[in-house]
Amino acid sequence: MSQNQLQTAEPNLSKIDSQDLVGLSAKSIREPYLLFLGDGGDIKTATGVHYWRPDICIGQMRLSGQAADLGLEELGIAAAANAGVGTLIVGVATIGGHVPETWIDVLAEALEAGLDLASGLHLKLQDIPRLREIARANGRRIHDVRHPTQDFAIPSFEFRPGKRLLTVGTDCAVGKMFTSLAIEREMKAQGLKTTFRATGQTGILIEGSGISIDAVVSDFISSATAWLAPANDPDHWDIIEGQGSLFHPAFAGVTLGLVHGSQPDLMVLCGNPSLTHLRYFENFKQPSLEQCIERYEEAARLTNPNAKIAGISLNTSQMGEVEAHRIIEETRNRLGMPCFDPVRTGVSEFVSKVFFN
Repeated sequence: MSQNQLQTAEPNLSKIDSQDLVGLSAKSIREPYLLFLGDGGDIKTATGVHYWRPDICIGQMRLSGQAADLGLEELGIAAAANAGVGTLIVGVATIGGHVPETWIDVLAEALEAGLDLASGLHLKLQDIPRLREIARANGRRIHDVRHPTQDFAIPSFEFRPGKRLLTVGTDCAVGKMFTSLAIEREMKAQGLKTTFRATGQTGILIEGSGISIDAVVSDFISSATAWLAPANDPDHWDIIEGQGSLFHPAFAGVTLGLVHGSQPDLMVLCGNPSLTHLRYFENFKQPSLEQCIERYEEAARLTNPNAKIAGISLNTSQMGEVEAHRIIEETRNRLGMPCFDPVRTGVSEFVSKVFFN
């Protein structure tokens, strides 16, 4: 049974075929990038890609002065092609995930000039007939990264070698992707073998591969996560980007699938101490860190009996410097584990203490 072959028969509990894992580490999105900022809207995708991968962001393209500015060189399609750009990244999150008509000519021009397209929008660029036909005629690729193309069998969840760290949250949008990338970068700087495993559209565009886990059929979220972070060398760490929260009424199902499928050895709990209620749900208070630690460890131990929370990542961006350092120190002392803000304090002390002691 697979994601695209739902049946009423008993599930197949066999191992994931190792051939399904071939090419997982390869970068499937051609670099470097031209960041398309459209004519207004939330450019969080472009901002994330530019922050973490400035080395592959050649320029930006805006359709009007209403679009936000990342400070990159302004490039048209022809200039981008001449500069060797591989992919135009749709870096804007639109309301409802639609593609404005004003974009179509630009996207078509990019394909005709030899660029690939990559988008994390809900609407697939491949479902726009004009773009699909131009891509086919010119041998170009369209990456609708929010929509998985793989089939996922149900794995046995037996022990698999390699180490895995999963970021989890008190809420959604509290810094799980940022924390994951900061830890991966610091681990590499300290000489450890590690790979970032992206589970959301922005992370995929940063890494060049991954699975947007919230678009996977619910029966196969844990399977997709196991596929994403397969068996590896005993001293290799996969850093798996978390999504949602066990405590969020809308997104807890995605989070639980990630927890079970990743079989994490370690988890880092991410939170924002400035928040009092869950995002989108004013009637739901933020859970305590103690409650989160208990519940996440309990859930993770279904597939890894030794799973544990190894540290706390706090997003203190809404606090002043003194207050932020006070709450980080208070949390560290209260919980007896490393606590940091990946922006204010960095993660080097966390990596040194957790991975070298």
